[in-house]
Amino acid sequence: MPDKRVLIVEDVRLFGDLLARTLSSYVEIIGSVRDGPGAIELALQQKPDAILMDIELEGEMLGTEAAIQIKRSEPGIGIVFLSSHNERQYVTSLPIEEMSGWAYLLKQTAPDVETVLRAIDASMNGMVMLDPGVVEGLRPRKDSALKVLTQRQLEVLQLIAEGHNNASIAERLVIAEKSVETYINAIYQGLNVSGEPGVHPRVKAAMIFISESQSA
Repeated sequence: MPDKRVLIVEDVRLFGDLLARTLSSYVEIIGSVRDGPGAIELALQQKPDAILMDIELEGEMLGTEAAIQIKRSEPGIGIVFLSSHNERQYVTSLPIEEMSGWAYLLKQTAPDVETVLRAIDASMNGMVMLDPGVVEGLRPRKDSALKVLTQRQLEVLQLIAEGHNNASIAERLVIAEKSVETYINAIYQGLNVSGEPGVHPRVKAAMIFISESQSA
């Protein structure tokens, strides 16, 4: 029996059904709604582990508005935004103290089950994740805070922003997990990422990468 409970909020019924069918072997789909108020009501009643939230919904309320209301009542619920466009500002515009537990995926990524599940896990665990297709197109801005990092450290930080854990980073870069830990500690030091109350250093580092980068 799947141990993750997920709510789908999507105004296009066909796409919502596709998500449900694709993910039903991996997570428990507790419901599907098509508008913001319905999403808020069901989320607060059922308290899912994560919500796959379309940004453009039926009615006047955007998915981002519904998501913020849900998170402020139930901060432990992970939110995975779904969009057809590269609009990472929906995540970067959030106050840093409210950054935990968000992901942003492009809809064309939905058939990639591994990435969707990674986004769900990242959001449930209080992390921040951007779609790999968005992250891969980012490059540090000139004179950004990222200039203190080596190329390898940037590669590790990019994978953190894509929601990979240490084991996955080690596998992708073909290095030991201990080496990944060393790189991450160097990243924290270089970016002056400290343990602020309520803000995971991994989240802060990922947000610095996102905010200090631009599309290539």
